[in-house]
Amino acid sequence: MLPDDLRYSTDHEWVRLEDGRLRLGITDYAQDALGDVVYVEIPEVGAEFAAAAKVSEVESTKSVSDIYAPVSGRVVEVNLELEASPERLNDDPYGEGWICIIEPSDAGDVDALLDVEGYRRLIEGS
Repeated sequence: MLPDDLRYSTDHEWVRLEDGRLRLGITDYAQDALGDVVYVEIPEVGAEFAAAAKVSEVESTKSVSDIYAPVSGRVVEVNLELEASPERLNDDPYGEGWICIIEPSDAGDVDALLDVEGYRRLIEGS
């Protein structure tokens, strides 16, 4: 279950390019490793992050994991539905389980992320 229209980070986040902005979520691999998600820390609209900085936190029945910005940028929209329904990360990680939308500082940074084949090699090597 790896959409080929996404770019992936080595920390198991995905981004989808949409009109120059990036929709961010965690991969199916990540949600499966976490187990049942019970809480998602929603970032603030307007917050700015450097690449690899903590953007969010996800708490599951197994552990707490940080979510990192795959590129530098500013949060322009968040998925408030996750506050009431954090399980969307488990149920639909590439759809309704998105976390936020980032306006990247440099759109070219996306090119440094893994394509679907690169990410597949990463998780199959795990």
